[in-house]
Amino acid sequence: MTSRERKFDQVDYSSLDNAKNSFIEASRKTLTFAKKYGFIPDSRLGSSANTFSLNLKPYLNKDVSNLYVTLLSEGLGTADDTRPRDLNNKELEIFWYNIAFKILGAITNDVASSGVQPILISLYLPSSSPEVVFNETFRKGFLSGFVKGCKQVGCVYFSGETPQLKRKIFKNKLDIAGAVFGLLPPGKKPIDGSQIKPGDKIVFIGSSGPHENGFTPLRKLANKLKSGYRTKLASGHEYWEVTNAPSILYSPFIQSVLSAGIQPTNVEPITGHGWQKLMRSQKPLRYVIEKMLTVPEIFKFVEKENKSTPKEMVEIFNYGVGLAIYVNKQADAEKIVDLAKRKRLKAIVAGHIEKSEKREVFVEPLGVTLTDEEFLLKK
Repeated sequence: MTSRERKFDQVDYSSLDNAKNSFIEASRKTLTFAKKYGFIPDSRLGSSANTFSLNLKPYLNKDVSNLYVTLLSEGLGTADDTRPRDLNNKELEIFWYNIAFKILGAITNDVASSGVQPILISLYLPSSSPEVVFNETFRKGFLSGFVKGCKQVGCVYFSGETPQLKRKIFKNKLDIAGAVFGLLPPGKKPIDGSQIKPGDKIVFIGSSGPHENGFTPLRKLANKLKSGYRTKLASGHEYWEVTNAPSILYSPFIQSVLSAGIQPTNVEPITGHGWQKLMRSQKPLRYVIEKMLTVPEIFKFVEKENKSTPKEMVEIFNYGVGLAIYVNKQADAEKIVDLAKRKRLKAIVAGHIEKSEKREVFVEPLGVTLTDEEFLLKK
């Protein structure tokens, strides 16, 4: 910080500018990741507003009259606070690398659920002390993870905003949020859930762990554990490691499903509200779950330590299910499972949908019924 900045209690532009230059360099590495959909007319980044030239030829060739787009903003929440304070530099680098996948999951997986391909992504990273939060370890870990994640998804990172908000954000804390612009591939129909009906099959796609949700109870549990975040699970991994597991980015998988000629009647990311999300459709339907994926170690550990019931667990956490896909035909459901396994994702045909007088989820293996009395989300 310069003497003038100290004198007038100004924003610490020297720290912010160093961080912004790192973000711009990371952005430059992603410029070709969405070349199927367009290009950056001028690769000189750092202007107030960069531009992207959208390639409309694939849409015109298919005589498409409507261009379906989305613009979605999303935040990470408190996943980046779930760690011990004694992490060494190598551990911190891994931690922030994985956090990059978590914010990418939060932003792009919702977009993927509608069949839309993420194209441009931006970040909003406010803090009160950029000289602390944007240190070299953070930049190295987070930005390398973010670039790799963008490559997986196939989108361009358009940098973003890093404001210093003194006395508005806790010292040495960082808020992580972003937004994405996406396009529905030419000739494809949006997945909006309007066609869901009794008889549909439900396919579960596995998660890597908590992904981005349930971190309030996870942090609360850490405070009760004798060794806190350093507590070792049966696998030998520490508690912070399994909660920090990078989120699975489902966009490439959903695009492979659409490319295979399968049109899901609905896709639900299992995020906040856990398995209650299965009944997000406003239609009065009963979602019968007959088979479950193997539950990741972290959830079994939390369940035991908190003395939680299975119902409580599936109401809060994804419990091993990152995505639920609904289709009309059994053959399509089995094909989705096969496509998932080719991409090294865990998947099963988990159940089906029945007629009902109200919305509810019946998890047969757990003997648990979830009703919509406390789940108000509808679409």
